[in-house]
Amino acid sequence: MKKESFDPGLTTQFSGELRRTINPDGSFNVRREGLRWRDANPYLMLIDTTWPRFLFVLAMGFLLVNVIFASLYVMIGVVHLRGLESDMGAFANAFFFSFHTLTTVGYGNVYPEGTWANTISSLEAACGLMVFAVATGLLYGRFSRPSARIIYSKKAIIAPYQDGSSLQFRVTNARTNVLMNMEARVLLMTVENSGGILKRNFVDLPLERRGVYFFALTWTVVHPIDSDSPLFGKTREELAKVSAELLILIQGFDDTFSQVVHSRYSYRHDELIWGAKFTPAFKVDGKGDMVVEVNRIDDMKLIG
Repeated sequence: MKKESFDPGLTTQFSGELRRTINPDGSFNVRREGLRWRDANPYLMLIDTTWPRFLFVLAMGFLLVNVIFASLYVMIGVVHLRGLESDMGAFANAFFFSFHTLTTVGYGNVYPEGTWANTISSLEAACGLMVFAVATGLLYGRFSRPSARIIYSKKAIIAPYQDGSSLQFRVTNARTNVLMNMEARVLLMTVENSGGILKRNFVDLPLERRGVYFFALTWTVVHPIDSDSPLFGKTREELAKVSAELLILIQGFDDTFSQVVHSRYSYRHDELIWGAKFTPAFKVDGKGDMVVEVNRIDDMKLIG
């Protein structure tokens, strides 16, 4: 039986424009099509989305609910709402009454009268409880979800190492929480044209140190480029020709949440600096405390 080539889950054969596999924000360069409406998970989407988009969706949803109920009040006639402001239109009065009812603030200057008005306002009050329960759950889910904020050096470097050279990049924890038992995996992805078909090759690069027990300072991840390394003897031009990309997965234990957290990143061939060396990004202050200078994680010096 023919042995299949190693595939970490990103497929080995494809056609189309060659783009990076993992974006700088850690997301995969993958888009899904053909999904059915029942496949959508609004909770998951709102938990994973950005804060500006999340707040925008909440605000639009809250306004939409109020517009719907305000329209119902207008439909039955705002004469069933007592104490309306005379200098505002019918819809504006109904909208602000809906706002007060949905939030249960109930100032008391406007109140419903009649069966239909009381029925709608009662339904809205019950709806308001559910709306704010869902919004509270979403906020809690976003704040309580464990996540890693690991900063990567903007460039990876080819640096001297012992009697040869090595591939290196540097990471540090941007937060004050404690991460430990950190592990790193680095895959080298290259693309070759085989009979008109683009084929991806993945190689798991051996590291000088695959893990560290404590992640209190910076960690320089090193792959020694020896005779067994797929990078041995390679030049910039050769790596560019095969669209080389380094795919990185780092995981560790978050002591605050007592859960494992993950982080992804990638470096393309044009994000490698040849003949450089990282300079220290931490120091000891006058009191003897170690100080990590996070803003210096990219600092390096050219050699030769």
